Amino acid sequence: MKRIDAARLRSALLRPVGPYTAIDVVASTGSTNADLRDAVVEGAADRTVLIAEEQTKGAGRRGRTWVSPPGAGVYLSVLLRPGEVPLPALGSLAAVAGLALIDTARELGVDAVLKWPNDMLAGVERAKCAGVLAEAVACDEQAVVLGIGVNVSPMREPVRPGPGALRATSLAEEGASTSDRTEVARLLLGHLHEREQRWRCARGDLRAAGLLDEYRSRCATLGMQVKVLVAGGSAKIGEALDVDSDAALIVRTADGERHTIFAGDVVHLRPSHA
Repeated sequence: MKRIDAARLRSALLRPVGPYTAIDVVASTGSTNADLRDAVVEGAADRTVLIAEEQTKGAGRRGRTWVSPPGAGVYLSVLLRPGEVPLPALGSLAAVAGLALIDTARELGVDAVLKWPNDMLAGVERAKCAGVLAEAVACDEQAVVLGIGVNVSPMREPVRPGPGALRATSLAEEGASTSDRTEVARLLLGHLHEREQRWRCARGDLRAAGLLDEYRSRCATLGMQVKVLVAGGSAKIGEALDVDSDAALIVRTADGERHTIFAGDVVHLRPSHA
């Protein structure tokens, strides 16, 4: 197993050559997001990156496990301190990361789309290839930890399908031009910086950043009949109409009422015109 080359990443992406202030690669950890949440309290700088060869307690949304076996993927977290972005707008950061994932997939020759709010689906079958988890951290200076997990090579063991019975896939299985995880990490971090910088300058507004229309065009959820599971509430079934500038999903239920959903699990049922 060829390990991720931290020196190569630093030479390409670390200041003053690149945008990041620190890039570390560890052999194993529980969760890179958890490690960087602790680092926030210790005063770690804006745009600090942590990558793990393996996560033993990798986390997805709503406490789910993200399977992170050694050598199979890129599991990274980035600590951001976007002080100019209002707290309510931090929720749109997952959409920014999604676009960076699409940029990376396209550069590697992989057909991919986004599933609201935080998944990248790849290949003809639209299987799950990557996921995003953004977590605001309570501290004196506003901070958010952005976690991204990408399946680069096939998993050795079967992975239980997530919501909607989506099976797992990898970049390699979908024809990526390389399975070099250092190169995948380099591309992803480069695209993430480009997208996040525009988002930060626009104070977290996707429309003002020029990202909203692009996100809409890449979001396979729009135009689908969906079931949305919201924590503490009943499921909503209807047509996914739009995503707004805060990255909230607009769903129209059978009674004609429109619902703005900021967080939830989405299951794609069928195209709305079917």
